[in-house]
Amino acid sequence: MQTMPPPSEEPKVEVPVMAAAEIQDALLVVMHDLRRLEGLLDHATEVLLARFHEANALLSVEAVTASPALAAVREALRGAVTELQFHDMAVQLITHTQKVLQGCAFRLAAEVIPPEEGEDAASCAPRLPERPNPVTQGEMDAGSVELF
Repeated sequence: MQTMPPPSEEPKVEVPVMAAAEIQDALLVVMHDLRRLEGLLDHATEVLLARFHEANALLSVEAVTASPALAAVREALRGAVTELQFHDMAVQLITHTQKVLQGCAFRLAAEVIPPEEGEDAASCAPRLPERPNPVTQGEMDAGSVELF
């Protein structure tokens, strides 16, 4: 005699397999777009950093000591470099979001689409990030980036 498993206490929502597949595809497209955004941010930051190095090189020690205005320009450049932390924080958020989206896509697939024969169900288990927010700095006025 076959026994029925006890009914689950969690409410269930039936999702058609095609709808789940379309949602999973959309999540993967968003992950791809986030990778592209990360590449754009990386490129912009590399160019910005090169420009700061160029400006710093043009401000020789002799010129800066002879002119208080040039000394102020160098200090302004140093202060602006702190803004480069934006890149680091943005990349951390993008990476975190990619992991969340991937975990959601895997979980959706695991819940709706049964594993294929010979496929380990545990390998398809969702892997969501442990920390809900990888970036804790809330403003750009604090912190520094070592450049010069």
